[in-house]
Amino acid sequence: MGKLESEYKRGLKKRVEERFPGCLVLKNDEQLRQGVPDMTILWGPWYAVLEVKRNADAPFRPNQEHYLERIVEMGGIAFVIYPENEEEVLDALQRSLQACG
Repeated sequence: MGKLESEYKRGLKKRVEERFPGCLVLKNDEQLRQGVPDMTILWGPWYAVLEVKRNADAPFRPNQEHYLERIVEMGGIAFVIYPENEEEVLDALQRSLQACG
């Protein structure tokens, strides 16, 4: 897929908001903390983070894997998402958030 990561993020944000009515999707600023996941999703009392990649082959940058692991250790939900696995990840995210409730 030839889309830039930023283009993919915009469309993904809309699809997440449609799938999880009433959620807040926040864009995290990597300038403040290098490697922090790209998006935080707040839905009721639960949260999840998404590290967005432009495709399945896009490499991790410094600290990205560290923060994903740290968030899971803290009890959060974390996924890496890209166009090729989007449906699978959103399904898993929905199952994870529903399991919390």
